[in-house]
Amino acid sequence: MLVRLLYASRAVDNTQPAVQAILDSARRHNQDSGVTGVLVYGGGVFMQAIEGGRQAVSDLYGTISRDPRHKDVALLHYEEIVERRFGSWTMGLVDVSRVNASVLLKYSERAVLDPYAVSGKVSMALLEELIATASILSHT
Repeated sequence: MLVRLLYASRAVDNTQPAVQAILDSARRHNQDSGVTGVLVYGGGVFMQAIEGGRQAVSDLYGTISRDPRHKDVALLHYEEIVERRFGSWTMGLVDVSRVNASVLLKYSERAVLDPYAVSGKVSMALLEELIATASILSHT
């Protein structure tokens, strides 16, 4: 059974090398466990969608929740799915600093990534728009 999980967290270290290390780690682990997804990052905040088998996604979310590189981990959305939306990416990346502010304003009070201030449904809609507008920067 396939599932999709969306969560938010805050980076403990928001330097570019630290964020890149998280992305690289996700790509290595996800390929081995059959997990795909996309990571949105901006202003020290992560929003990540992960898809795969129910147990693999559950295990990964548990690992992320305990990862000292993340704080304030919050589950935003969880659903059973028929097919993957992010099947092409072991972990795609959206850098919010490169996204047109109007896209963020469409879903939030301010032009910043703040999934803590909106519903999981709104966060998923933002993610879908980022994908539709080709905001994915890398996808290996």
